[in-house]
Amino acid sequence: MKSSAVAPGALCLLGRGQRGMHGLAIVASLLFAQPGLAQENAGGGQSLDQAANDPTASLMSVQISDWYGFNYHNLSGVDDNTVVLRSAIPFQTGSLNHIFRITVPFITDHPVLDTGLSDITVFDLVTFDESWGRWGVGAVALLPTGGSDGGADQWALGPAFGFVARPAPGLLAGIFNQNLFHIGGNQALGQADVNISNIQPILNYQLGGGWSVGTSEMNIIYDWDASEFTNLPLGISLSKLHKFGAQPVQFNVQYEHDFYDDAPVAADTVRASVKFLFSTK
Repeated sequence: MKSSAVAPGALCLLGRGQRGMHGLAIVASLLFAQPGLAQENAGGGQSLDQAANDPTASLMSVQISDWYGFNYHNLSGVDDNTVVLRSAIPFQTGSLNHIFRITVPFITDHPVLDTGLSDITVFDLVTFDESWGRWGVGAVALLPTGGSDGGADQWALGPAFGFVARPAPGLLAGIFNQNLFHIGGNQALGQADVNISNIQPILNYQLGGGWSVGTSEMNIIYDWDASEFTNLPLGISLSKLHKFGAQPVQFNVQYEHDFYDDAPVAADTVRASVKFLFSTK
């Protein structure tokens, strides 16, 4: 596992003790930064339940997830678990619309990495509305908050871009791409540089009544140093949007299988998440 260039934080694109408390403080501050509740229509011609599944939508959210990996390739009797805190915050600079997202993973169980705060990822995407949907371009960064025992212990930076189309009522389809390239840091023994591209297909269909079905996180990873894909997942996601009073909350469960079997990585992953939606108005 240590030879892998991708820490849990990079996959979430996607430490211990006091560093873990600092990560919680970051997410808590994002949670209460904009207290308004999301409205039924999220703007851009989208309903709220569709925008909740659209990574380019101008909708503030705070999400808490649990990722459980099991049935490891090339290893028996091991599993892993990571609690992932993620917040998306839309903002404007002049006439440009931005989506800022931070992903904070906390490893609670792993066969090799230490428990505690892993590597944080952040990105800023400038989005543009079109008649067919929305596209965006920006930058993504990997922060070595997990150190050498809980992450890649490297700084990485690169471009991000993608689009989401609405080809039919209730249907979302698109691609989101993030690229991380090593710019500094001291790699742990046996750890390769982080030079990866993350390709995430987006497919989601509204079933009605707040229910939707689509693809899972499905972070397809290409390692430029290894010249091969090192994460080849296929998975499904089921979501339900529900209101507790005036507060909209989305519940989500996912199952995913990774077909890359040349390394000791989890073959199967189950994710469960709760996403709180807020208005920026």
